Amino acid sequence: MTVKTRFAPSPTGYLHVGGARTALYCWLYARKHQGTFVLRIEDTDRERSTDQSVQAILDGMSWLGLEHNEGPYYQTQRFDRYEEVKEQLLTNGKAYRCYCSKERLDELRERQMTNKENIGYDGHCRHLSDDEQDVTQPHVIRFKNPVDGVVVFEDLIKGEISVNNSELDDLIIARTDGTPTYNFTVVVDDLEMGVSHVIRGDDHVNNTPRQINMIEAMGGNVPLYAHVPMILGDDGKRLSKRHGAVSVMQYRDEGYLPQALLNYLVRLGWSHGDQEVFSREEMIDLFDLKDVNRAPSAFNTDKLNWLNQHYMKTLPAAEVARHLQWHLDEQSIETVNGPEVTLLIPEMAERVKTLKELASAIRYFYYDYKAFDEKAAKKHLRPVARQPLELAKQKLATQADWSADALHKLVSQTAEELELGMGKVGMPLRVAVTGAGMSPDLGITLEWIGKEAVLRRIDKALDYITARETNN
Repeated sequence: MTVKTRFAPSPTGYLHVGGARTALYCWLYARKHQGTFVLRIEDTDRERSTDQSVQAILDGMSWLGLEHNEGPYYQTQRFDRYEEVKEQLLTNGKAYRCYCSKERLDELRERQMTNKENIGYDGHCRHLSDDEQDVTQPHVIRFKNPVDGVVVFEDLIKGEISVNNSELDDLIIARTDGTPTYNFTVVVDDLEMGVSHVIRGDDHVNNTPRQINMIEAMGGNVPLYAHVPMILGDDGKRLSKRHGAVSVMQYRDEGYLPQALLNYLVRLGWSHGDQEVFSREEMIDLFDLKDVNRAPSAFNTDKLNWLNQHYMKTLPAAEVARHLQWHLDEQSIETVNGPEVTLLIPEMAERVKTLKELASAIRYFYYDYKAFDEKAAKKHLRPVARQPLELAKQKLATQADWSADALHKLVSQTAEELELGMGKVGMPLRVAVTGAGMSPDLGITLEWIGKEAVLRRIDKALDYITARETNN
């Protein structure tokens, strides 16, 4: 079988995490089987679909690196084809016009609820003769669902599912204004695009028997279906906006690498033994729908943070820097007059969890800090630190070899002269030049900040100590 999968989002909002995971599973399955991955924008909901949402979906797919082989197709550009298929179904007696008013349908629903019957259309217009119809009156088009038999399909994740046709009503396939409905357009597109595997969220399980009946009515081959369980939040409830970042691009904005989010999403419902970290190639090679869990998966932000830090530490620094640049721009950090960012990344990645934090953490290599970290300053910039800082500054001012090794030796010599432990000199100096208590090796930090800035910042620290002495 030639494998062809599709990801078919509705552009009524951003690309959310659940949709991104579905897209990833579709993409992986197609890649694993040397198949085709189709991107289809299901924009028939004209009132809610927006160009901004379409762009958000395209941006999210691009950022994640989920390249499509075909598309993007837009359903609004296929209305003529849907009209043709609708007319064929009417001509073949597979669909019919329904003139029932909203009032009648509301009364029907209320009666069914009162009598605890199945909710659905009762087929009132199903057998109207031509003489009983007036096509100039408002009406919808309904699919004539079989009344007998059972729809049985083997879900590649959930196993066998069967539904009695008596439980399914006659779905509307075209609204009063003529626009086609979701279940109808999906069937036409999946058939004509040759989709072999429909991988989607399990909120679509109830649509599948109806769509299978329509496919068979059109004389098409029924694709294989796989319904992926939902994602729950950290609190065990269905993932929603209240859980924070649920848009794919919001994770970009919060400082996550696409490699980390993809790795996290693939494990959010799928596993391969105890392995946690997967390269893109390993995902493609190992992914199998039979290994997808049937139960919902819970989102774990701590694990995502762990993965993100892992990728910041292990990816080539140039790759991390490429994604970091967006955050540097957002925080107005120019890196022209300072060390190469690729030098900082291996040293700083251990200390942060996100690119957003990393951008903030390296600012002091390029700009003087505005204020000291209060906790670090109170602990290390005490009056007792004045002498070590003054002597260190004196030595640094005349230091010709501004390399990390030479600067480290200079700090050690300062400590020896004053008969102090290295920490009594190193920590005040670290806080003086960085504004905080965290940085790489002090020699490296001094080298990368540069001589002029180091001397200027030591003066700032000495002024802070003076003010502290005065206030006391």
